Amino acid sequence: MTHLVNHYGLIFLFAIVTAESAGVWVPGETALVTAGVLASRGHLTIEWVIVVAAAGAIIGDNIGYWIGRTGGRRLAEKLPWLARFLPRAERFFKRHGGKAVFFARFLAGLRVTGAWMAGISRMHWATFLAWNAAGGIVWATGIGLIAYFFGKA
Repeated sequence: MTHLVNHYGLIFLFAIVTAESAGVWVPGETALVTAGVLASRGHLTIEWVIVVAAAGAIIGDNIGYWIGRTGGRRLAEKLPWLARFLPRAERFFKRHGGKAVFFARFLAGLRVTGAWMAGISRMHWATFLAWNAAGGIVWATGIGLIAYFFGKA
């Protein structure tokens, strides 16, 4: 098992974090915590865990954003219970979009849906990218280091 973790652990981490960030309900943060603990035990390096998790978060969120931007609105308008929230979501993202994208990274349910909502709400992509990158880097660094240091304890 150690051989698999040493050789494929970072690939697995990237895939899980990217999928979660793109909108698939998988345990991305759990994968990051596990990778941080494994790094504390010498199976992975914490620097690469942080870089790979941040890259996965940023890339996955961009995939989710473009899914939301290109097809999310049509889907939301077909679901009456969701369509009624669109005007409020657009106003919210117009006013607080950057902060929402940044802080969504730290909340499990919003981490999966935040990028979609930013795309559906037509948030400007450059603004989304800047806040998304900041959130992904802070999230990967913070969670990765916390797991790393608790893994050493």
